[in-house]
Amino acid sequence: MSKGRAFVQRNTRLFTVALFGSIMFVTRLFVPAPIDRMLIAVDAVLLALSALFVKNFGAIYVATVGGTLTSLWRPSLIPFSIIYALLYGAFVDIFIRLFKVKATAEGVDRNKLMMAMACSTVAIGYLSYYATTMFPQLIQASIAIDFIVAFMGPVTGAVAGYAAAYLWNKYLKSIVI
Repeated sequence: MSKGRAFVQRNTRLFTVALFGSIMFVTRLFVPAPIDRMLIAVDAVLLALSALFVKNFGAIYVATVGGTLTSLWRPSLIPFSIIYALLYGAFVDIFIRLFKVKATAEGVDRNKLMMAMACSTVAIGYLSYYATTMFPQLIQASIAIDFIVAFMGPVTGAVAGYAAAYLWNKYLKSIVI
């Protein structure tokens, strides 16, 4: 590979990370808390696509950009925004690797991507829920909220995985970054 092509690929990856991270931030910008937490499906689709485009640590990079921009908008939540975003990106990258999801020119395995995203979404859901309820005792834990997290985490992740697989297989598989 020539130096010029490597430079273009690196810049394209950087642009993709910046674009996807900025979209994550914009979805938080116009929607008030706590309703913005329901937009995790948008984050999940962007993180899945970034893991497919930017092979190594793509979701971590995008989540870091999105979490950092969000923390600048809401400075009182700086540590939480960055840590949770970074962990969500790490979970996505880890589960995509564990489920051996491969993005090729032929497409991506929809079921594997759905499972990877469902696992990563439920993992970050439980982690963030229990970090805010059990550790500091800010909110009283309830069985109802436990069931909501247990049900909505995998459902949201699976839907996001399906959407990312559909977008990849239909429109994005021929794009080389």
